[in-house]
Amino acid sequence: MTANADLAAEKLTVEPLKPATPHRLYLSDLVLAHVIDGRIHVIDGENFDYRGLISTGMFGITALSPDSSEMYVATSYYTKRNRGKRFDQFEAYSTTDLTLKTEIEIPAKHAQALGYKGTIVGSHDGRFVFIQNATPASSITVVDRKAEKFVTEIATPGCWISLPAASNSRRVSTLCGDGTLLTVTLDEKGESASQQRSAKLFDAESDPLFVQSERIGDTNYFVSYQGNVHELNLGGTAATSERTWSLLNEQDKSEHWAPGGYQLLAVHEKTRRLYVAMHDGARDGSHKQPAKEIWVFDIDSRQRIDRAPGGNAVAMTLTKEDSPALYVYDGMHAKFHKYQTTPNLKPIAESPTFGEFAGLVESH
Repeated sequence: MTANADLAAEKLTVEPLKPATPHRLYLSDLVLAHVIDGRIHVIDGENFDYRGLISTGMFGITALSPDSSEMYVATSYYTKRNRGKRFDQFEAYSTTDLTLKTEIEIPAKHAQALGYKGTIVGSHDGRFVFIQNATPASSITVVDRKAEKFVTEIATPGCWISLPAASNSRRVSTLCGDGTLLTVTLDEKGESASQQRSAKLFDAESDPLFVQSERIGDTNYFVSYQGNVHELNLGGTAATSERTWSLLNEQDKSEHWAPGGYQLLAVHEKTRRLYVAMHDGARDGSHKQPAKEIWVFDIDSRQRIDRAPGGNAVAMTLTKEDSPALYVYDGMHAKFHKYQTTPNLKPIAESPTFGEFAGLVESH
């Protein structure tokens, strides 16, 4: 070959994404130091290999679709990147290859908030997507995935977080600041057909609820700042209380144990176990404290059956398996701790560092 010979043209290729397993993790990262550049990290929880990335723009809020086939994103863009005219979009990405499937312009009102579960969420059948708005007035944007369009904005004054019913895909509830829940029932087009407030179901002044909940059927499990579990049924035209019970015994109370974190609980339907991030020495304002321990409760007996080191958890998720693994995100060191859940709860692995300002994790 001479010095002037042409080099062979390189062919660019894209490595296919490995098929998802129940241990694939989606870590939403607000990257607060450069917030216009948010992202979702896609990670193989078996070996903590990095699989890919989905861009989420500025203050993007995210959620897996009910069947895990798509990742939902509601986000803001500006015509001059960090200034100019704001426009908001709903976006759906395929979890098979992380490609963009659809983008729909929505009112420029979506909540530019931390990644709490329920700020964006799909109806049980995947037909509608509910997006939390804050201007700061609260409302819910409804997107129709069948028609691929924005449908309506539903005013929900004083209420926050969308909680779809399992038994009725046209029904969604939201937590309100007066201790009630507002339930909205949609018509077939996704417009509000009726709204009904519940009775007062919790004391928002003396013992407020964390906005995150996990559900089995129509029963949603909430925990309060003082360590009470509220089982609320969201299947009807108005929410009702099924049961309230405490996570704490007398010794726990004397040591001031309390729940804490952002995504601080997980529920496993088959074993009917509740996992909660807990810290001792709790005080007013410590409700976002990373976990010192993870406590496990049998839902039916309402008894604590296990406890383990907390891994500084600020977020957690269970895999969707009969014998699940628990993954917690360490808010102090920006890494995952993996736990076995049977025969007892025990940390078995930890990851390298992932994320900069992350606080929401979901499993495939």
